[in-house]
Amino acid sequence: MNIKELLNRTDRFAANAGCQITEVDEHHAVAEMTVTDMHLNGGNVCQGGALFTLADLAIAALMNCRGQLTFGINNSIMFVSSAKEGDHLRAEAVSVADHHKIPAVEVRVTNQDDRLICHVTGMGYRKTASVLSQQ
Repeated sequence: MNIKELLNRTDRFAANAGCQITEVDEHHAVAEMTVTDMHLNGGNVCQGGALFTLADLAIAALMNCRGQLTFGINNSIMFVSSAKEGDHLRAEAVSVADHHKIPAVEVRVTNQDDRLICHVTGMGYRKTASVLSQQ
């Protein structure tokens, strides 16, 4: 089973939020979702936690694609513009530093018009355990 199939099946929180990994290799990963009524906050725009979940799924796919279990240890999000109901969002994670223990990633979340919604940076910690051994 590859990391895309594995995380789409086992990351239940992201799946319940409507997020799905669509691409992953050693250099980048993409997760996508469509903003629905369940993602909206009191201001009637996409809640920041939903945006973070989408970005975090892309980060997890990229950091775990080597097969080593990797957990996030530090993330930062900068909101640039609002996403609205019906927007199709794409989170593309790219490797900044593929260190054997502490990888770093950047994510751009954009909408269907390629408008930047938020920018996320993340760092992880790679363990010696296999991702597959967690199943």
